[in-house]
Amino acid sequence: MTEKPPAAAGDQRRSQLLRGVLDLCLLALIAERPRYGFEFVEALAASGLDLVSEGSIYPLLARMERAGLVETFRAPSATGGAPRKYYRLTDEGRAELTVGRSAWRRFSEAVGRTLNHDPGETHHDA
Repeated sequence: MTEKPPAAAGDQRRSQLLRGVLDLCLLALIAERPRYGFEFVEALAASGLDLVSEGSIYPLLARMERAGLVETFRAPSATGGAPRKYYRLTDEGRAELTVGRSAWRRFSEAVGRTLNHDPGETHHDA
């Protein structure tokens, strides 16, 4: 069996972790302002999530549109090209983002406590 180099294994782990929260990240970005496809890639990369491609974003956006979380509209391109398809949150999308943020906070705090636990540390009941 061939082992992956540490960098490749780290990228794979980051990719797996991101897969579970990418839709929440997209909702948060859309909450800032309406966006089109490549803007998501740029914003995620600026946040340190540089493993995301447009090809992985569009299926999620389509699913969120079908679920009524986002809606689309077309607007002229600033560069004079074809109109771009922008995404904006619906009321359902805003509600989902609120619930998702709360769930993420609880989850990340629990994971943080688990990962930062010192096995040699003793706990006493108060």
